[in-house]
This record gives sequence, C-alpha cells and structure tokens, in this order.
Amino acid sequence: MKIGELARTTGTPIETIRYYERSGVLPAPPRTEGNYRVYSNAHAECLSFVRHCRSLDMSLAEIRMLLQFKDAPHTPCGAVNALLDQHIGLVAQRLLELRQLEKQLKNLREQCQTAQEAAHCGILAGLTHAARHPHKH
Repeated sequence: MKIGELARTTGTPIETIRYYERSGVLPAPPRTEGNYRVYSNAHAECLSFVRHCRSLDMSLAEIRMLLQFKDAPHTPCGAVNALLDQHIGLVAQRLLELRQLEKQLKNLREQCQTAQEAAHCGILAGLTHAARHPHKH
C-alpha cells in the first residue's frame, strides 16, 4: 500500500508516518521504480503499536526498545518490565506536578471573583506579578 492508504488504514497523518520513519520506530519501506514507498501489513501493525505506545505517553526511545524486544521474541523481558516501571514512576511524578499546577491555577482563579475591567483583574495582576518574579510563586 502507498503512504496515503497506510495513513487512512491506521488513522495516522502522513507527516507523522514520515516522522516515525525518520526517527527509526517505523522501518523504512521498499520503494517502487517510481520512488513511491510501498508499505505492508507489517508496517500497519508496527505503526498501530507505535501509536498505542504514544497514547500511553511513551517516548520514542522507549518505543524503540520495546520494538527491539518484539523483534526478538525469545529474549527475557526483564528490561521491558524495568522500562514500564520507570515509565510508571515518571507518570506518578507528572501527576504530582499536575496537582501542584492545579493548586496554583485554583489559587490564581480565586484572585478574581467577579467580572470587572481588565485593569483591575486579580488573575491578570497575579500572572503579571509571577512573570516579573518567576521564582517566587
């Protein structure tokens, strides 16, 4: 199949497919005499795997490692477990950071309880103050 059909089949934008090829997570397909890429069902399967991993917020480096294990099915998967444990730790850290962000936004939102002129908006004043003093929030 050509790239347009692969894009439609997998619901992936063409530029994303090309990006995944350049970054090494999607194998480069053979080309026709007219220099068109020709993708197989294996490319569609790999692309679906990559997209699912990305939906789990895995990095391309993590996905490359997982693909190496997929391509070597008889190797022990201890490193896969370690990779997932590390990713879970990163997600937990980001959750903490997001909770802090939520708290900061709620505190900022409390600075302006009623609609008024922008010149007197507590939110805008708070944002301006934080921008001028970035390390004191």
